[in-house]
Amino acid sequence: MTENAGAMISSLIEAMPEPVLVIGESARLVAANAPARALFAKLRLDAPLVSSIRAVDLQDAIARVLAGGPAEDISWLTLAPVERVFQAHVAAFDAGDARFVAATLHDATEARRVERMRVDFVANASHELRTPLASLLGFVETLLGPARDDAAARAKFLEIMLQQARRMARLVDDLLSLSRIEQTLHVQPRAAVDLADVARQVCDALSPLARDNRVALMIDVEKTVVRGDRDELLRVSENLIENAIKYGAPEPGQPERKVWVSVAPRDGVGALAVRDEGPGIAPQNIPRLTERFFRVDVGQSRAKGGTGLGLALVKHILARHRGRLLIQSTLGAGATFTATAPLHE
Repeated sequence: MTENAGAMISSLIEAMPEPVLVIGESARLVAANAPARALFAKLRLDAPLVSSIRAVDLQDAIARVLAGGPAEDISWLTLAPVERVFQAHVAAFDAGDARFVAATLHDATEARRVERMRVDFVANASHELRTPLASLLGFVETLLGPARDDAAARAKFLEIMLQQARRMARLVDDLLSLSRIEQTLHVQPRAAVDLADVARQVCDALSPLARDNRVALMIDVEKTVVRGDRDELLRVSENLIENAIKYGAPEPGQPERKVWVSVAPRDGVGALAVRDEGPGIAPQNIPRLTERFFRVDVGQSRAKGGTGLGLALVKHILARHRGRLLIQSTLGAGATFTATAPLHE
């Protein structure tokens, strides 16, 4: 390849937005544009491509196309240092008397992750709705049949049916809320909201639940005005404080426990921290707590009326607010959930 041809190929692929590799005879890497160099930090020009990218499917496709075969579309998976999925369009072109192959690459990791998440989400949502729906259908059939004239059974079954219907209503409400938040995720709310006032309002509303669970709410808040949407920040506070009350409650026969709720400005953000005296969370479970439908204890969560979407909602709301959720916990020593949002100018 002449120097002019090499310069022309390099100039051409530098104008392309996708990562592009140009491979010449003996499968040697001739050129790579800036996106390709950013994607693969160890690219070595004028060296066999295999020394820079270890992908058997890519090497085989390049060899076939260099040998005169048609253009190919391939994909391959890498597992180190993290799992990633790549796609490539491999096609030949001639420059002077030499034959080259251009491999246009695409990192499909995020698209694959989103697709997998969508499939899991549909499966989980269907499962979560199917269980209470099957329960409702069973009780309806019983009430229309054997228990038609049994007043005691009718009262018991209707109470269970009401609980199951409420569970489905909460699930649908959370699903709709997630959908609405995702649609506006790119729009940061900018109204002035006093996070301390939000926390006080939620604590007042949840005080009967705390009393029923033998939990004392310890409130320490100071005026902290953040940029945000009041209704969504109420949802965040309600989820975090209600979870602390339910999962930090003492077992029968144990003394009353406390939940601490604090609000204060901190390093340019307003921070709402909720700490409980519950059983704590194992370290391996903490990163997964904000996944949709993930539960540390499925039976306990359902028994307490959880939908498995509360912390996913919290994460999405805080992402829209350009804030964060920090989770700290030690097994046997409770947990602290801290939500932040930028302070209002």
